[in-house]
Amino acid sequence: MTEDGREDFHFLFRSDKGRIGQAVWRRYALRLFAILIPMYGLWLLLAPYAFHDLSKTPFFVPMTALAYAYALVFAFVTILVTICYINLSAKRFRDLERPSPLGLASLAPFAAFLAGAAHFFQGLVEGVVPRWQVYPFDAAFVIIAGWTIWELGFKD
Repeated sequence: MTEDGREDFHFLFRSDKGRIGQAVWRRYALRLFAILIPMYGLWLLLAPYAFHDLSKTPFFVPMTALAYAYALVFAFVTILVTICYINLSAKRFRDLERPSPLGLASLAPFAAFLAGAAHFFQGLVEGVVPRWQVYPFDAAFVIIAGWTIWELGFKD
């Protein structure tokens, strides 16, 4: 932390070493999610343009190119935010003296990526994999994320 009380970016997000309290974790985890939520909303608007059928549309469609370009930016930002979140959460798990703080901090992002991959895969093979088979991935993510938020941000 710096002398004026502001948390240092390098300390919070670029290293998993150190310890932080509940209030610091809540404040900066919320800021990280505040980056992703509007980006995800914009992706929901652009996602229909990412599916391009050459038998029905021309080879180059500007909105499809925009959707794919945005998907690359969104994926890059998501990976960076995930790394920052894992480092931030590892500090909080270390403060709680939990074993393997980096591993525990990685559980919620790993479950989120698995759930996202299940939804993506199911959309590609819609006739083969029924929709209900992705729901266990969603349930696992909700349970793990809920436990992580409770453990790091609210449990005494």
